[in-house]
Amino acid sequence: MAQHSQALDLEEALTAIRQQLPAPRVHEACALKEALGRVIATPIHAALALPPFVASAMDGYAVRQQDIVTTATYSLRQVGTSFAGHPYIGEVGPGQCVRVFTGAAVPTGANLVVVQENIAKQTGDQITFVPHTSTEHHIRNIGNDVAEGQCMAKPGERVTPFMLGQLAAAGIDRVEVFPRVRVGIFSSGDELRDPGTPLKDLAYGQIYDANRMTLAKLLDDLPVQCVDLGRLPDNPNNIDSALQRASDNCDVLITSGGVSVGDADYIVECIKRHGELGFWRLNLKPGKPLAFGRIHSSWILGLPGNPISAIITALLVARPALAHLAGTALPDPLRINATLTNPIAHSRGRTEYQRGKFEFANAVYTVAHTGEQGSNRLSSFRNANCLIEIDSKRGDVNVGEQVVILPLTNLLH
Repeated sequence: MAQHSQALDLEEALTAIRQQLPAPRVHEACALKEALGRVIATPIHAALALPPFVASAMDGYAVRQQDIVTTATYSLRQVGTSFAGHPYIGEVGPGQCVRVFTGAAVPTGANLVVVQENIAKQTGDQITFVPHTSTEHHIRNIGNDVAEGQCMAKPGERVTPFMLGQLAAAGIDRVEVFPRVRVGIFSSGDELRDPGTPLKDLAYGQIYDANRMTLAKLLDDLPVQCVDLGRLPDNPNNIDSALQRASDNCDVLITSGGVSVGDADYIVECIKRHGELGFWRLNLKPGKPLAFGRIHSSWILGLPGNPISAIITALLVARPALAHLAGTALPDPLRINATLTNPIAHSRGRTEYQRGKFEFANAVYTVAHTGEQGSNRLSSFRNANCLIEIDSKRGDVNVGEQVVILPLTNLLH
């Protein structure tokens, strides 16, 4: 594994991770109804065209175009009806028409559907139509949606409800997909207690652990299976044994905390002892201490322990890394220029991501940060709908200046 002793920019870190993480090599059959969100492993081609026959796009009457009249009313004789699933068997001849419903097969000989609203009157089997003025044929030709043999899904695509529906329409009930990535999530620190621990049992200096639950939910929409592996104590021997055990059952381990330079930060040293360390610092604020490496057969991402730092690095690093390992890719973050409405103090050297709330009015985006931006302040995310990206080469940003924003809805898709 290539090792980086210097702090990396975000794109450098993502490139280093992608170069190390392998593409999935195995795949498995999955029932289509269970495949939502999974990653397609082999191309899927249509065994039939959609629609597989010439179909009506409207309720009306199938006629021959040469029989319609554009300047006066005209009458045709109805010789049958074509229902969806019960087509009319026969040919439409001169002076004839067939009642047809939406989705039903258009009989041979007909090449136009007159909508039922254009009936002037009906006397027995004689249908009188108003003058025909429409330029629409109201017919869906064979393969109008999907051609026979067309590739409907490519490897790396994720199954959406819309893809699922189209595959079902083509008669497909099973697909080959890549296995879900098994992700084990730890929190690290003697100060942590699980939510639900009675307040009377929370000792002075202890806090409730927010990171494990938050990280799992930030990854929930990816093709992964998250496993809660609990809390790691600030003890190097316990950390070593826990990470080694977990590496036998997980594709990726994610820890939060224990990757900085404190006396009780042991994750990085554990990676060095039992595996390989790729890098452990980013030019990022918040989120400077982030370790990437390998322990036995598992990859490991050691995220910072401060909640905001953990969230930022999960959004910008962990999510794209896991998507890559799962055989797919997330879209590049949407970056929008916006006018800043409250000032931001920023020191050059690291790219900073502040929590912000943007608005769009009169064709202009404006954004304000959400207040105090300490890396412990989860409240800064509560009213945020974007991250404000301040480049490492930029100093303080004044009101009225342009900044780049990353909408959170885009980062979570």
